[in-house]
Amino acid sequence: LTGGPGAIFWMWIIAFFGMATIYSEAVLAQETRVKDKDGSIQGGPVYYITTAFQGAFGKFLAGFFSIAIILALGFFGCMVQSNSIGSTFQTAFGVPSWIIGVILVVICGVIFLGGVQRLASVTEKVVPIMAALFVLGGLVVLVVRAKYLPATVAMIFRYAFQPQAILGGGFGAALKIALSQGAKRGLFSNEAGMGSTPHAHALANVSCPHDQGVVAMIGVFIDTFVVLTLNALVIISTLYTEGGPLAGGYTGSVTEVIGKANLAQTAFGVVFGENLGAMFVAVCLFFFAFSTILGWNLFGKINMTYLFGKKSIVAYTLIALVFIFLGTLASNDLVWELSDMFNNLMVIPNAIGLFGLTRLVVKCVK
Repeated sequence: LTGGPGAIFWMWIIAFFGMATIYSEAVLAQETRVKDKDGSIQGGPVYYITTAFQGAFGKFLAGFFSIAIILALGFFGCMVQSNSIGSTFQTAFGVPSWIIGVILVVICGVIFLGGVQRLASVTEKVVPIMAALFVLGGLVVLVVRAKYLPATVAMIFRYAFQPQAILGGGFGAALKIALSQGAKRGLFSNEAGMGSTPHAHALANVSCPHDQGVVAMIGVFIDTFVVLTLNALVIISTLYTEGGPLAGGYTGSVTEVIGKANLAQTAFGVVFGENLGAMFVAVCLFFFAFSTILGWNLFGKINMTYLFGKKSIVAYTLIALVFIFLGTLASNDLVWELSDMFNNLMVIPNAIGLFGLTRLVVKCVK
């Protein structure tokens, strides 16, 4: 939103190179994973970082990464997700955000502490259905707004290099906003290079690490070039084209009405009607964000165990639940800025670890 239509172009560029990065992450997660005495498999950046750099430097980088991911995803990342759920539900159904926060804390607490595995398995089955429904809804909007699609695509490329025309201000400042927003939102969504998904890739059963690397690349492609692009086309074709509320740019009084939380709801509402559009996005987002909370909590838990042992899990869980609730109370911009800051801290040690094992990745490719 704050980067304008041009941010989508830079999101594509970041995702294109991110496909190579996430291939490396998945391959190294497979190559360096270890098996515990009880047969369970452990893997992730801390294992390939300490493989790349033996001794104190490797332990420091691994520890730095673990702390960063616990803060970035386990705490602040989940704040973003709960904030989005609370905001969209308040817009769609008029339910106060803090009530949604209480409900989320109860459900997540039961799952985190291992009380009800069935709820997690149900979510696992429902999410693909909701994703398909969201894509279908997006295609319906694009069919209705078909005459605006040429202008929509043209805006993406035009405002990638002339962002000041839609964002206001000078060229340099506007380009910085468009590029940085494209990079941050792309990174937040597909997680390529962050070091989060290797925890999951390490658990996969494949004949060789290369196979998992390809799966990881396909994941980034679908996430960014299919789902996110579809959502972007919906938003631009309904809000930024002729007659739309953002046709004059994201400047002035419109910034007080449309923000990150209700952007998609407003866009879908143009075709589905204000109420139905808000409800449609709120329900879809609930399942997407809720499943993300479960995954990110697990990634943080793995690194918490690495640093402090299994005895720390209860304390970690309780703190995570507090952050989930606080997310529904905090301002939208605050939680996004906090999340972006700690995401950047994750990338640094992860990227150094990937660079240190370049030869191993190249060997696997060949």
